[in-house]
Amino acid sequence: MLFSEVTSEETYIVTGYESGAVGINQVGYTRSLIVRPNALQQDWPVDSVDALAVEHLQPVIDHPPEVLLIGTGEVQRFPDRAVWRHLRREGFGVEIMDTAAACRTYNLIMAEGREVAAALIIDGGDRA
Repeated sequence: MLFSEVTSEETYIVTGYESGAVGINQVGYTRSLIVRPNALQQDWPVDSVDALAVEHLQPVIDHPPEVLLIGTGEVQRFPDRAVWRHLRREGFGVEIMDTAAACRTYNLIMAEGREVAAALIIDGGDRA
C-alpha cells in the first residue's frame, strides 16, 4: 500500500506498509527500525513488543522528540510495564499502536512540522 510519494531526499517518509515490511522513501525494509524525519536507524534489534527494553529506545531518549510512536507489529500490544513507566517519565508524548497505524500517524505528525520518531516493530518478513 502506497501512502505518499517522496518529495525530498533529505526527509525520511513512510511510503508504504504491508505485513512484514515497511517502505521508507520507497525502499522496503523487512527488519524493525526507528525513523525520524532526518534519521533512519535500520536493523533495530527488536522483533516483538515482548523483547522491547528501555535500552532499545536509548537513541530516542537521548534526543527526545515531541512524540514517540511505537508500532508493535500486526496488532497493538503494550510493552512491559517498566518500559512503559520509564517512557512516560521522559517528558515526551508516547503513543502505542499497531505498526500500520504508527506508519500513517508518523507521516501526519511529520507533515505538521512536529518532531516525531517512530520505533516500528516489523514482525514476520525475512529475518535472515
